[in-house]
Amino acid sequence: MFTLALAHGVFALIQFHALGDVNPIVSLLASNTRFASVADFPFQLLGFLALLILFLMAATSHDFWLHNLSAPVWKRLHMLVYLAYGLLIAHVSLGALQSETSPLLAGVLGAGVVVVSTLHLAAARVERHIDEAVRGGEDFVPVCGVSDIEPDRARVFTLGDERVAVFRHGACVSAISNVCRHQGGPLGEGKIIDGCVTCPWHGYQYLPETGAAPPPFTEKVATFRTQVVDGRILVHPRALPPGTRVEPARIGVESRSTS
Repeated sequence: MFTLALAHGVFALIQFHALGDVNPIVSLLASNTRFASVADFPFQLLGFLALLILFLMAATSHDFWLHNLSAPVWKRLHMLVYLAYGLLIAHVSLGALQSETSPLLAGVLGAGVVVVSTLHLAAARVERHIDEAVRGGEDFVPVCGVSDIEPDRARVFTLGDERVAVFRHGACVSAISNVCRHQGGPLGEGKIIDGCVTCPWHGYQYLPETGAAPPPFTEKVATFRTQVVDGRILVHPRALPPGTRVEPARIGVESRSTS
């Protein structure tokens, strides 16, 4: 995305700002200051700002920066993609659409905005539903039936302040933190491959019994105690330290609910 944007930006800079006596960047920033006008708004500046954001994202799109900035800081930086998207929509709306006579470009742009917004609102609704169904307490909490979870898949529940991914693997049930240590991916949306919980974003893997990545990798997530009582899965809301081994609850081998 950055490469395409850079090619477009360089072409536009040469075409509109490189043939005079003023530095092209200075010309871009100072040639048009009519911010109060919709028809003459300096839309190129919006594209330039979006390009800067895409540059920051491209320059830090490597695990080196993820590890050195820390996952939360890196994630906040890359959330700027939403700002870049908004700037690009405004860049096109105040630029090309001011002179474009065909409705096709406006239709494509509008359709894209609708699709992106709809998908994000739908995802937000699902996420809100998960967080609204908060379960807590100091004892094991029933979350769902065993049959509610497909083999080698998970369901996500909010226990206290944390989302927990409850996996069904073979004749066992295990629960780990839903947040991948790599980039905060939703482990509960992944599945178990080769005996490991596999993050759907970038394939990072964790053993369901320990929450630890298989050697030589060192990532670890918190684990939770589980029980199966009368075909129902119970999870203790208190997280155990990342990498703590927890014996999986056995399906068909009923447990007694204890704190």
